[in-house]
Amino acid sequence: MHHLIKSVRVVDPASVWNGHLVDVELKGGLITAIGTQLASAGQVWDYRGACLSPGWVDVGAYAEDPGQEHREDLHSLAEAARAGGFTQVVIQPDAQPVRHDKSGILYVKTQARGLPARLHPMGALSRDLAGREISEMIDMHQAGAVAFTDSGHPVQHAGLLLRALLYVKAFGGLVIHQPLDETIAPGGQMHEGLMSTSLGMRGIPALAEEIMVERDLRLLAYTESRLHLANISTAGAVARIREAKQAGLAVTASAPALNLLFTDEAVATFESNFKVMPPLRSEADRQALLGGLADGTIDWIGANHRPLEPEAKVLEFPYADFGAVGLESCFGVLRRATAGIFDIAALIDRMSVRPRAILGLDPACIAVGEKADLTLFDADADWVFGEADLRSKSKNSPLPGVSLKGRALATFV
Repeated sequence: MHHLIKSVRVVDPASVWNGHLVDVELKGGLITAIGTQLASAGQVWDYRGACLSPGWVDVGAYAEDPGQEHREDLHSLAEAARAGGFTQVVIQPDAQPVRHDKSGILYVKTQARGLPARLHPMGALSRDLAGREISEMIDMHQAGAVAFTDSGHPVQHAGLLLRALLYVKAFGGLVIHQPLDETIAPGGQMHEGLMSTSLGMRGIPALAEEIMVERDLRLLAYTESRLHLANISTAGAVARIREAKQAGLAVTASAPALNLLFTDEAVATFESNFKVMPPLRSEADRQALLGGLADGTIDWIGANHRPLEPEAKVLEFPYADFGAVGLESCFGVLRRATAGIFDIAALIDRMSVRPRAILGLDPACIAVGEKADLTLFDADADWVFGEADLRSKSKNSPLPGVSLKGRALATFV
């Protein structure tokens, strides 16, 4: 790889070039020169007015490989990540067999070599994601698992989560949990509120998330371990996590990109691609998420990328599965949702710096001698997302035809 990226503005608080308009030369996988009016024999990328930042990181994408490769395999996931500007993706343990032992972790590490984005596996917290028996976390940690989660299967058994939090303390590991008390919301289809009532659909109350957030934080305080609460969607959850952070608990949190832009009103058309988990909630919840993002309560934003085949999504709303693809559109959604209230440097901090630090991934910095792990993007491009922009094998996105702001242009890994 020998490239010269011309006239780009650096967005990297850790770099001495932050805010400067410069040329950046890449050679042999390294940043070899930074300055103005550089000349190079390599390929020239002239994107005047574009921005260059450390590569973006997404946490929690699904690639059910092996087992459900028709939805997404590791290669197509990496292509979708590249199209969205992500250089690193931390993937869920869902597969057949489930990644609940070191063989599943090593499969990803081996098969992901040479792909256009680096893929990092998470190990299942419980065997078969069943929430009953704890998995072989130390073996998976030694094999390369970066965290442990039961992904979209919230752990209903408090004792199991307690043991997992205690178990990871031996090696400084991280438990990631998506909170939802399923006994409070059986058969729920969307956020419980005026819209669910008017549409005649069973709702998922905010209480189902908030009561489990409270439980998880109590377990965290007892164990003095590390916990990340993923895909937070309610105002009550944001408020409780904010209090826990102020009290000194080692808790971090993330929210899905779609929930920052849309509310349950998007479901009024019965568009099944808006059927996601957590559900799109009220405007008050959306504003609370934006406030939590601004004050640091929410540490990163996830694409919540869950590919599904047409047989699972092109159905009447109550029969469709939960999930939407989101890697390719994530940045455009976030820029539109946060325009005017959140500057680009803070957004890059949430998309690159914080997830790396929390998950123990290698930091990235725009400096001579550093490895090339970079995202090139136009922060202010106005564009309309279309099906041609999807690189995932699955096309279950609610966004074709939607106007977005900000667009990834290229990645360098």
